[in-house]
This record gives sequence, C-alpha cells and structure tokens, in this order.
Amino acid sequence: MSPLRLHGRGEGAGPLTVLLHPVGLDGSFWGGLPAVLARQRRVLSLDLAGHGASPAVTRPRPIEAYADDVAAAIREADNGPAEVVGLSFGGMVAQMVAIRHPDLVSALVPCGSGGTFAGEIRPMLRERGLMAERDGMQAILEPTLTRWFTPDFLSNAAAERVRQRLLADDVAGWSAGWHAIAGLDATPHLGGLEVPTLVIAGELDAATPAAVAEATIARVIPGADFTVLPGAPHMMQIECEAAYTAAVAGFLLRRDG
Repeated sequence: MSPLRLHGRGEGAGPLTVLLHPVGLDGSFWGGLPAVLARQRRVLSLDLAGHGASPAVTRPRPIEAYADDVAAAIREADNGPAEVVGLSFGGMVAQMVAIRHPDLVSALVPCGSGGTFAGEIRPMLRERGLMAERDGMQAILEPTLTRWFTPDFLSNAAAERVRQRLLADDVAGWSAGWHAIAGLDATPHLGGLEVPTLVIAGELDAATPAAVAEATIARVIPGADFTVLPGAPHMMQIECEAAYTAAVAGFLLRRDG
C-alpha cells in the first residue's frame, strides 16, 4: 500500500516535532501545544488519512499504513528524525512509526493509548466504525463524547467544537480508523525500541485507563517515563490543556539540554 500525502499545519523552526491527533478529529485539536513548542521547534500538526484535509480512505486499511503515511511526511519535511507525539489513535500510530521506521523517530510521546487489545475487545472497536456506517455520525456522537470528556465538561465550547467536527466527519474515514485501531498489536514489538519515550495517561481516562497505558507501553519500552495527569480524561489535550502542554513540552525541552 503506497503512502498517502498528508495535509499538515507547520509553524516554528528547529528540530522537527510531529503531532498525531485522535480518531475523528484533525491536526487543529491541540490547544496551545503547537505554539508553545514552536518557540524552539518546527511543529508539524498532521491530518491523518481519512481526516481533515488529508486524502479520504476506506476500510480495510491497517494501522501500519497510517504509520507509513506519517513516515513519508517526516521524510518530506526534512528527512527526520522527528519527535513524534500522538494521542489516542495518534498515539497508536506513533508507536507503529517508531517500530517500522526507527531511524525517523528521535523521541516518542504516546498519550491516552495502549499498545494492544484483548481479543474480545477488538470486535467492539470495529463496531464503533460499523455503527456510523449503518446510522451516520450522529449515532456515535454521545457515546464517544461520554468516553472522551468528564460530564461537567460536555457543555464547554471546546467540547462543542469536537461535537461539530465529528458530525462533519467522513463516515468511511471514521470507520477505517476504528478498524485500524482494532488491529493494533504494537506491544510485542515495543521492547526493541531504543528511543527516549514519555507515556502520558489521564487519571480519569475512561477510554484507555492509565493502568493499560502503563502495562502495554510504559513498562515495555526500555527506559520509558510514565506520567498520569490528575483529573484528566481521554481528551486531555482539550480538557486539561495547560497540564498536558506542560508535560509534553517539558519532556521535549529537557532533551535540548
């Protein structure tokens, strides 16, 4: 499967940092993180395949294909290596980029994601895509937002922006993403990575509990750091923007010296 040319938003100058968003969103859902990083870095916020302004896709499309798209974008940007930050689906894709293209990854920050799934979970993940195929994006809206945010935040304008983004999504791209997620099995390969890594989890993440992120990623990658953001749900970059931005930027800036 040939890599697709992804749309990206670039800002700043210096070492390359690539941001990979959750399923159903796009590269504009990072809050203040890109601007903070762009003070000392070149930041490339990508739209993954089937999302935003990147090419449309249909299932089946394995998660490895999404990773190869990102690798092609890194090569096109400056031939790497890049610091790769990903959240949820983006965190899964980030792991696969590091596994498949280790020469292109100088640091890895998977957030709100695990490295694999139990067999009985995988059909449930595919069903999130199939439900939208049957009944449209409206059908997945409320269960998705409930998994992603705390109840008190659902009336926030930032959550409403997510709601509108989901409603405008291409159903085929949404379903392809969930089918790719259902096929993830990165954990058996993470032990061979030799890359500075920070795994970030949300204390209140109902979609990927902190214990899952720790067990399937942080304990497997040699030397990986692990941090849990207090009070943070799955969409930690939105609901707990300041704490999330500080955690990611702090880790990357410490690598500068």
